[in-house]
Amino acid sequence: MPQLARKLRLTDYFTLAWGTMVGVGWLVVMDDWLLRGGALGALLGFAIGGSLLLPIGWVYGRLVAAMPDAAGEIAYTAAAFSRPISFSTGWMMMLAYFIVCPWEAVAVGRIAGYIFPWLDSFEIYRIAGRPVFLPHLVIGLGLTALLTTLNYRGVRLSATFQNWTSFGTLALFVVFVTIGVSKGSPHNFPPLFTHAPLVSLLFVLQIVPYFMTGFESVSKAAEESDPEFRNQSFLKAIWMAVLVGILFYTVVIAAVAFVAPWHELTGEKFMTAVAFQRALGSRWIVNLILAAALLSLFKCFNGNFVAASRLLFALGRRGLVDSRAGRIHPQHQTPATAVLFIGLATAVCMLLGDAILVPITEVGSVACAVGWAATCAAYLYMGRTATLPGQPRLSAVEWLAGGFGLIVAVAMLLMKVVPAIPGHFTMYEWIALGIWVVLGAISHRPLAAH
Repeated sequence: MPQLARKLRLTDYFTLAWGTMVGVGWLVVMDDWLLRGGALGALLGFAIGGSLLLPIGWVYGRLVAAMPDAAGEIAYTAAAFSRPISFSTGWMMMLAYFIVCPWEAVAVGRIAGYIFPWLDSFEIYRIAGRPVFLPHLVIGLGLTALLTTLNYRGVRLSATFQNWTSFGTLALFVVFVTIGVSKGSPHNFPPLFTHAPLVSLLFVLQIVPYFMTGFESVSKAAEESDPEFRNQSFLKAIWMAVLVGILFYTVVIAAVAFVAPWHELTGEKFMTAVAFQRALGSRWIVNLILAAALLSLFKCFNGNFVAASRLLFALGRRGLVDSRAGRIHPQHQTPATAVLFIGLATAVCMLLGDAILVPITEVGSVACAVGWAATCAAYLYMGRTATLPGQPRLSAVEWLAGGFGLIVAVAMLLMKVVPAIPGHFTMYEWIALGIWVVLGAISHRPLAAH
């Protein structure tokens, strides 16, 4: 049986996890974050919400070390529960990763259009009243083709791309935040909350899972670690990614609220860039921020592409979907068929434009919460039945971490689906989720067929 190439190191796993987690939300939807919670509400929401994910990250770290399988959640739930539960968990997690790919492919056109306004021309059609421009499509399809090629040709190429874009983003982020805050004022912070403090916090906590999804992508590349890599380092990469992610989000929110009166800018396109431009009175800071955003977009797109293609590969290898998805390229040692499929599906979905993709991204929060909850439940089950590889029993601390992770994941799920809770699913989100469930039912291969 051909195997995936084993070439990834600790740095590669960190940039995969952090890069998959942090995209361009901090530029594209900053106004939504601040309108949900206010300056302090948004900051606390990401700080608290991100910290609540640490126990879930800990569970993933333990499971990846014990079961280094590209199937990730599929493998963990298969060891504890039935085949349909295993498939359903993997299918939902694939949505959480996959939907980010066309979203980023659309976003790159929007950012490029902000830098070069002439790109916002040659409208070819409209969806839900929103125009789709030919130059945007060309740029998005070009980036999709590039990442598909990189991932088809080899994981080392993909990892090198991920490292350069991740550390490049961090470097530019440090530069523009340091320069920008020198011109800011604490008087710009109010209003600290846009609703009652608890409601403001709740509105922000609901979106944190979507913008913090990605740390668990480490598990999807677990089979591609360097032969010298120690399995215990998976947890280190995951926690590093979560902590740097929390720091990144809270600092950028605080910086935007500090450099300019944010409540006056919430109607602006790319509010983060506008806030810094107003503070410095210069366009060059905007170009710096947009350069950081483009690098961030590339790494987020690539990281989610890696995770989605590995999950599809794992589903195919286990016979849960068409087994052709589980093929490995004999020369490049990549999941070639899965990579090509994700690339093609991304290209098709981006044709829908941002009007259709926005409600689907909300479903991403629920999809990853389902995966997190199932993973924590599987960990606790294997602990109770003494079936966790390499560890016969769980300590009291391990039970506590797994149980708390499960409670957090279920709470995040309920926040989006219970009608009584503000910010719950609308009809469009339920339709999007229903379509994905139907696609899963069509794609699933029952055991009897093999």
